[in-house]
Order: sequence, then C-alpha cells, then structure tokens
Amino acid sequence: MELSLLSALNAERAARRAAVLVTETGSGAQRLVKAAELQQDPLAELIDRQLRTGKSGSVEVDGVAYFLTVQAPPPRLIVIGAVHISQAMAPMAKLLDLDVTVIDPRTAFATQERFPEVTLLAEWPDEVLKRQPLDAYTAFVALTHDPKIDDPGLVAALKSDCFYIGALGSRKTHGRRLERLAAAGFGEAQTARIHAPIGLDIGAVSPAEIALAILGEIVATLRGPRGKPA
Repeated sequence: MELSLLSALNAERAARRAAVLVTETGSGAQRLVKAAELQQDPLAELIDRQLRTGKSGSVEVDGVAYFLTVQAPPPRLIVIGAVHISQAMAPMAKLLDLDVTVIDPRTAFATQERFPEVTLLAEWPDEVLKRQPLDAYTAFVALTHDPKIDDPGLVAALKSDCFYIGALGSRKTHGRRLERLAAAGFGEAQTARIHAPIGLDIGAVSPAEIALAILGEIVATLRGPRGKPA
C-alpha cells in the first residue's frame, strides 16, 4: 500500500470515520473511498453494501474483480437513563459488540451494582457529550421520561450525525417533546430523525422485551441503507 493511502486510512480511523480500500485484484491498483465521498465512486452501490456489513469482501463488476477492505469504527450506544430498560439492554448490547455508555445524573440509579461492567457516568448528558461528541457510528437512546435529563441529550444528538436517535414515551409524550424541540429551534425534518415510539413494533411489554425491540431497531438502522428509514 502506498504511504499516502496508509496515512489517509489512519486519519479516517483516528477520526472514527468509515472508509474502504478498493483493490483491483488483477492489477493491484488501489484507491481509498471515504464514507463522505462514497457517492462519487463508480462502485458506490457495492461499496455501500459492503460497508453496511462492516466486513471486507470480494466483488466483481463487468468482469473485473475487486477486494474491498472495510474500515468501520466500532459502533457505540449512548443510553440516557439508568433505568430498568437500560439494565436489560446493556448486556444484550455487549453481545452485539456495541460499546455501551449509560449516562444519568441521578446517583441513586447510576450505580455500579446496577450496571456492572458498563461505562456508567453519573453526570448531565450535555456535559458528557461536550467531551464525547456523537458521530455517525453512534446510536443515542433517551429513556428517563424526564425532559430535564432527556432533552439536553436529544439536542446534542440532533446536532450530530449519529445514525440512530430514539426516545421512550407515548405519542402524547412525544408530541410535547416535539413542541419543546421546536421551541429550541429544531424543524420537522430534524426531529423526524427521532424514533418514537421507540423500538420495533413487537408488542413488547417488559423491560427486557422493550430493550430487545430498541436494539433490533438500532441494528436495522445500522445495517440498512444510510439516509433511509430502517
């Protein structure tokens, strides 16, 4: 690999941005396709499909073979609310190789006893997200039902390009949430990114079932075509 390609690839990795190294198998010619420039590449559809799997692989176009080396950041899950649903969600998410962080300023809920082996931050979401900005490989979930806690996190999520935003609550609760976000300056196109009611419609009732529905929707969004509803 040329040094310039390696340097560019390392820069994308350090910035948690996806990229694909395209190698023409016959000639050995290589080029780097950054996620932000994907649509400009002649193999855009194939590269996008491979990128969504998160795995490298071979493709063939018009009799020409290519190997697509995928570099995708490990997906992260930011959960606002150290509640029963997030207790059930955390171990499931780890099985899906999601890097989980639970944020809740309420120290009575945010305890290591309730969330073992999980990054747990007993702080206000907006303060945490100033230090740890959301990116295109981050899913954001708000679960507290408390606007004082959920809304600052949602504001940060809507200002980011995180691939999934979900918020717990009934349609009535979400309607009030949309009114608050509109008052904060967010338009309908922006707030339409929020999955609410949250999770796949599987008739979930228990915290574990709701956690499963949310994670299913997150995976569907992560692996589905970017820019389109899952």
